[in-house]
Amino acid sequence: MIWLLSATPDSLGHPADSLRNIARTIVQDVTTTQGLDKLQNAAQSLIEHGISLGLRILAALAIFIIGRFAIRLVNHLIKRILNSRDIDPSVKSFLESFINVTLLVLLIIAVVSKLGIETTSFAALLASFGVAVGMALSGNLQNFAGGILILIFRPYTVDDYVNVQDVEGTVTSIQIFHTIIRTYKGTNVYIPNGQMSNALIKNYSKEPLRMVEWIVSVEYGEDIKKVEDTVSEVIKADSRIQTVPKPYVAVKELAESSVNITIRVWTEIANYWGVYFDGNKRIYETFNEKGINFPFPQLTIHQGT
Repeated sequence: MIWLLSATPDSLGHPADSLRNIARTIVQDVTTTQGLDKLQNAAQSLIEHGISLGLRILAALAIFIIGRFAIRLVNHLIKRILNSRDIDPSVKSFLESFINVTLLVLLIIAVVSKLGIETTSFAALLASFGVAVGMALSGNLQNFAGGILILIFRPYTVDDYVNVQDVEGTVTSIQIFHTIIRTYKGTNVYIPNGQMSNALIKNYSKEPLRMVEWIVSVEYGEDIKKVEDTVSEVIKADSRIQTVPKPYVAVKELAESSVNITIRVWTEIANYWGVYFDGNKRIYETFNEKGINFPFPQLTIHQGT
């Protein structure tokens, strides 16, 4: 408009052309101004959204860090509470694992909610995802149910010595989805609870006593009464062997090259391996002292003439 008022007749030229030029100039001025305003508004809006998003990310990160610290405190508190009460160790380990997983899920939901994602939509998405994953990972649901069954029917508990699926060792923990067994070699074996709840389990810790058995072979011609008396001496020399039930010694088998003697005694669970290995040594030493011979595999060949 200022340009229009300051224009001279000579500079205007033809009236019609001048009016068109004036209108075009005004439109360009307005358009340019509106574009700058829009650009400024967009930049300002972008900055505001960036600041808001940055604050939400920082807040979510703070929630995650504080939440992890709080979860550790809660787990420690739960562990102290469970240890202060007369609760089965199997239930303790299962509850500790379950509470830890539950708290982690709640923390993830809180972080996602702070980031501005609708929890209802997230829950629906999580439910749909859970159905799909559940169908693909149905074994984990079976393992969870197997863990519940183990706690209810108690075929074994923590610290029990078991044999399952050719794995022999001490149960150290019963988790949500698996059971941990430590073998005598110091190896931790993780077996899914679904398999443990359906497997054939040999539990050596359910009874206070365990039977120790030796199969000893002697040569044909040895005095069986002398052998039995010698075995009785070995048994009486070990105070860890129980007198009730009474030790049992008998001829098990007349094999091809030997007479096999069965020796069965009972001892406490904790003494089993000590009695077994010490018994092997004492039987060998005592038999040698008494002149009782151990046989070697023999094959008699008759040569015809």
